[in-house]
Amino acid sequence: MKVSSMDTHMGNISIDQDVIAQYAGTVATECFGVVGMASMNVRDGLVRLLRKDNMTRGIQVILNNNKLTLNFHIVVSYGVSILAVSDNLISSVKYKVEEFTGIEVEKINIFVEGVKVID
Repeated sequence: MKVSSMDTHMGNISIDQDVIAQYAGTVATECFGVVGMASMNVRDGLVRLLRKDNMTRGIQVILNNNKLTLNFHIVVSYGVSILAVSDNLISSVKYKVEEFTGIEVEKINIFVEGVKVID
């Protein structure tokens, strides 16, 4: 359990990094073109789509000098522009996570792990 903490004039606030990852994942899956988070089995080289209750495994949260870096491993819809999806994801997640946590998001890295055809 890694905890992000900050001192304010009212006291100390601690936020578990899994909470940040869960929130960021929820925001990301609401973005157009994002099917979900991906988990990669290193041994087999397989990518699998994570269910909503396991979403944090596809997101890495790094806190350095009171700034966040978020690494997303995502699966996108077939036929959408990956650049457009990435731009939308970055702007939405950056704004909402900063509002939610009060911590500046310095960088968001996106790793597209797969493409899925949606019926």
